[in-house]
Amino acid sequence: MIVTTRLSVMMGVVLCVSSACAQNEGRIASDFRREGKALQSCKTFKLGSIASCGETLVTGQPLHIAVGSLAPQNGIGAGLAFVEHKNLPSEWRLNWNADAVGTGNGSWRAGAYMKAYRLPGGPIRVIYPGPSSSPTKKSAPLYRSAPVFNLYAQAISLQHVDYFGLGPASTPAGHSVFGIRQTIVGVNALIPVSGKANISLLGELNGRFPSIRGNHTDTYPSIEQVYNEATAPGLTQEAAFIQAGEGVRLRPSLLGDRFRLNYILQFQQFIAPSASQYSFRRWSADFEHQIPLYRNVRLTAARDQNGPDDCSSSSSPTDVARPCPHISLTQNLEGSISIRLLMTGSIANAGHVVPFYFDPTLGGSDINGVPMLASYPDYRFRAPNLILLRETFEHSIGKLPIGFIFSIDEAKVGLRRGDIEFTHLQHTFSTGLTVRAGGLPVVSFLFSWGGNEGNHTTASVNNALLGGSSRPSLF
Repeated sequence: MIVTTRLSVMMGVVLCVSSACAQNEGRIASDFRREGKALQSCKTFKLGSIASCGETLVTGQPLHIAVGSLAPQNGIGAGLAFVEHKNLPSEWRLNWNADAVGTGNGSWRAGAYMKAYRLPGGPIRVIYPGPSSSPTKKSAPLYRSAPVFNLYAQAISLQHVDYFGLGPASTPAGHSVFGIRQTIVGVNALIPVSGKANISLLGELNGRFPSIRGNHTDTYPSIEQVYNEATAPGLTQEAAFIQAGEGVRLRPSLLGDRFRLNYILQFQQFIAPSASQYSFRRWSADFEHQIPLYRNVRLTAARDQNGPDDCSSSSSPTDVARPCPHISLTQNLEGSISIRLLMTGSIANAGHVVPFYFDPTLGGSDINGVPMLASYPDYRFRAPNLILLRETFEHSIGKLPIGFIFSIDEAKVGLRRGDIEFTHLQHTFSTGLTVRAGGLPVVSFLFSWGGNEGNHTTASVNNALLGGSSRPSLF
């Protein structure tokens, strides 16, 4: 009922705006007119028309239905998203995204995101599908380094987050729940320094405003009934944070594109001016390796130039604004093997502590929706330090936009930095299906086992369109 109402509202807005602006058409009016024309397929009950209608409703521009999982245990959100672009004479391009979604348990997220970027190779053109469109002779490189600047403001409220205590020795008996609201306002940048090796510098500056609250509507006790400031640092005093970060990203393709790397090294500073005892620093090293099984395999990494609600594809340096890919059968078999090593460590001075809500977690999926040690309950292990080794095999099933996935996780959290080493790792095996159709959000169905606390089945919808960039991390 809720989705149907939002669908009707969206169609009404698009059709009304496109009609009202037809005689005095600007850039946005032109986009609404094209989307309104595409929505005419919703009036015909044929298989092809239904697929085209659904694709436009979920990925169309400038307005579409926004869907995606919020944090684990908080449901799948539905709402509306707005996307718009502007080309500047200086060959820079602006990309605006805005969205708001809500879930059945009262959780919600709203945000606005702006990107400014320039691609090498001449002026930027916008390509719309039609008889006059002609394919380019060369496909886009798998990775393209380009200066990208992001400005964003996002607020999220989660009704249900689990807390079992800190460290690897926490037990299911310590299960409690809490709610959190966090507003993030910030800017970040990606600056290329080496085109051949695909090396880029990263920088960010964020204001973070978290607020913790109890949850007294669940079967498990509220967090303040079980824990205190000593066992859940940051529970009794709210603090605003200035969070800066700097790093480097390497994305080279080696051995004739038979071996692809995605390395990110980052250092962050969390400064709490009003409660200095919560100030700390964090470093992270994320090493991802991908081995394509076929030469035609494309990387599924997000496009830096897209916002989270934008799945536009780029096909050449001078042609960077093609619409979202259409849903279709894959032209060739695709498959890959990937290996990821993630290490995170936190540094707090004497008398300082890391607020528990900024600690990374293992178990199910973390608060950003990333599966880690998925056979355990969501948020099962929480601590300032973490190590994860993940091996994944994924392969398409025939020519369907559906893939089989199998992964092995070996990981643990630690209360001390010295705990980041390869002993006493917990294990999880996961298998399931992934759906990657056009620009629609990736849908995952996973069954995980191998831990000592039972099995875990999860279903999730990515909170960004396929090809869209990620949202600001919540920790």
